[in-house]
Amino acid sequence: MSRRCELTGKGPMTGNNVSHAKNRTRRRFLPNLNDTTLASEALGRNFKLRISAHALRSVDHRGGLDKFLAKAKDSDLSDNALKIKKAIAKSGSEADVLS
Repeated sequence: MSRRCELTGKGPMTGNNVSHAKNRTRRRFLPNLNDTTLASEALGRNFKLRISAHALRSVDHRGGLDKFLAKAKDSDLSDNALKIKKAIAKSGSEADVLS
């Protein structure tokens, strides 16, 4: 299972552990990923996604999964999230989502 957020594309970063003596060793900074179930109002069903805590806060801030996906870039989304976005657009309720 990849350590990448399905909605924002946030993934692992690299850096250094720096000791008091300034010795540097490489390390990884992993995103805070959570398995969550988000509801789509347009499709009337729930979707299980692995997203970062930051993305979960962004979804709440934008007013739900439908509105978040309407504004999200396709390049950041995973294949699963892209299918959900296209299904929402196909349902014809993107006018309801944007208002």
